[in-house]
Amino acid sequence: MMVRISSRVKTGIGVVIAVMALCLAPWFDRGTFAEEIALSQSTIEQAFPTSSKCKRCHERVFEEWETSPLSRSIHSPAFRALLDIFLSSQAGKDKALCFRCHAPHVREFPNQVQLFINQAKAGDPSLDGVACAQCHLIKQVDRAKQPPEPKYELESKTIYGPYKDSVQNRAHQSMELGLFQRSDLCLNCHQSVPSAAVLGKTNDLLGNWDQSKAVKSGKECQTCHMPEQVGESANGEKKRKTANHTFPGRIGTLRQEAAKLDVHTKIEGEKTTVTVKVQSLVPHNLPATHPAWAAVLLDLDIKGKNLKTVFTDKRVYGRVYQDAKGQKTSFDFEAVKVLEDTVLKPEELRVETFTFPTPKDTKTFDIELTLNYAPITGPAPFLQRVEAESSKGSQDPVFQPIEIVKYVENIPISK
Repeated sequence: MMVRISSRVKTGIGVVIAVMALCLAPWFDRGTFAEEIALSQSTIEQAFPTSSKCKRCHERVFEEWETSPLSRSIHSPAFRALLDIFLSSQAGKDKALCFRCHAPHVREFPNQVQLFINQAKAGDPSLDGVACAQCHLIKQVDRAKQPPEPKYELESKTIYGPYKDSVQNRAHQSMELGLFQRSDLCLNCHQSVPSAAVLGKTNDLLGNWDQSKAVKSGKECQTCHMPEQVGESANGEKKRKTANHTFPGRIGTLRQEAAKLDVHTKIEGEKTTVTVKVQSLVPHNLPATHPAWAAVLLDLDIKGKNLKTVFTDKRVYGRVYQDAKGQKTSFDFEAVKVLEDTVLKPEELRVETFTFPTPKDTKTFDIELTLNYAPITGPAPFLQRVEAESSKGSQDPVFQPIEIVKYVENIPISK
């Protein structure tokens, strides 16, 4: 059966086709949308080569970096879950904000921020977050800006580092730069918090680190977080002093040097008092308060007869934030006010006192004191999303406390 189409309908169809042709013409000229995305990613990777390319010559360094938190800066389930909340918030209008630290090369490609977002949300991004090129292409840091701003020099293809006697190679030019032995290099990200513009100095990330005894004695961030070791910088190279790239801190044995506990117990009949001196040994805030749920917990557990717990108490070192609606928030990009600040300041000595009934029907009791990095906290939907995103589910390390130091003592009760 033949269907006749009126001239008016033909005209309408013609107009629609013409409009579609005009709209789609640029895409047909330049290739498909997928090809455009691939071209954008290729441009970024030409400027900031992926760490897998560096691995070909720097296998040891790559393997160290791969175990570090930096390698998961845009991979982690917590970051991906938090990114969605951030983008739907008022602060999320600045889409690049999180990536300026979690994938700092976005500073050079601000018009490609959506690609960075899509990569992070994919859960298995091919773009690096914080990797070799994101640091070793920095030529200068502008301390005048707050937070300090890294200055990249991409045209020369020179890799900067701390070595005077770099080995000539065909992969890239190498140049010694004193910046790589100074804390200035780290400040681009580690002195920045999303709420800095609103909260100012009330939400400082590191505290007066530059006034600490450690810094005045000549220590830099790299002294602790990139400790010196002996090994190959490049495959087959003569062994020499190199910097460790696991970036120990909360993860790694370095945290066991972050604080010490001095404990004194006094029994006065039916009342017992435990006095704890908590000495921070780090030249910056403990904890550094980004993300906003970051906290350190001092947990006291008193065990009486048959090792049964008869008393517990704790102290929390961190910050409590309030959002624009007057509610507490675990997200610093929502914060408009610091409600409470118990952070241990650089190298601070804090004295805590616990009082409780002396355990009965026993000749001794046990004191257990543990200083831990606290597990991740936040609204239930957020925590559920993190768990769902993680291949380890509820066993993901972010849900577990991380021990800094532990003190155990058996106390006799004199009659």
